[in-house]
Amino acid sequence: MNKVCVITGGSSGIGLSIVKLFVENNYRVFNLDLSPSPLGEFCQCDVTNLKQVNEIVNTIADKHTIDVLVSNAGIHFSANIENTSEADLDKVFSINVKGAYAAVKAVLPSMKANNNGAIILMSSEQALVAKHNSFAYNLSKSALASIAKTTALDYASFNIRANAVCPGTIETPLYHKAINNYCEKSGANKDEVHAEEAALQPLGRLGQAEEVAELVLFLASDKAKFITGSLQVIDGGYTAQ
Repeated sequence: MNKVCVITGGSSGIGLSIVKLFVENNYRVFNLDLSPSPLGEFCQCDVTNLKQVNEIVNTIADKHTIDVLVSNAGIHFSANIENTSEADLDKVFSINVKGAYAAVKAVLPSMKANNNGAIILMSSEQALVAKHNSFAYNLSKSALASIAKTTALDYASFNIRANAVCPGTIETPLYHKAINNYCEKSGANKDEVHAEEAALQPLGRLGQAEEVAELVLFLASDKAKFITGSLQVIDGGYTAQ
């Protein structure tokens, strides 16, 4: 019987790479996203709607044991605290943090009943270090690291593991959108900015979504059954500087 993975935000970028890899490794993957998914079993869902998340997860849990949750849905927002409106802060937290809260809370009954489960939250290197003009995003990713640690402690007795993956600069549609927005505002050359971002990484390049997916698959597997409450950094050495 195939193991079951629920992922939020699995239709593009890192999420899509995770879905692809899990499907290749014989997982049955349910993808909760607003946009249609080319892989896995698509469940149209707004992760900021707690009732909707709970109903979809309950429907899945009625027929399947949920083995893995990958809470990946998120948005980027670039601004310092003065240029972050209350509406901006609410939007970032509603998707990045409230969405994770909804997904984790929804899968726990199934995992508790099975006395087993792996929860992976997509945090960021910004849970460990600060970056300029990243007030709300940094805050939200730090919150996800906290959710991983507290959930790990609260549910260890049920053999449920929770970890946060903390990617550095990964080349995804979200990355390119952020670069495009910066270049439009500043007039900078995109190729030059892209090269500068790569040069900031000790390994001299940007990370790839497939590399993050491999780490997520490992954390979901029995090979990582003694790893919980951890922040797993995958950043090309950036935070080691």
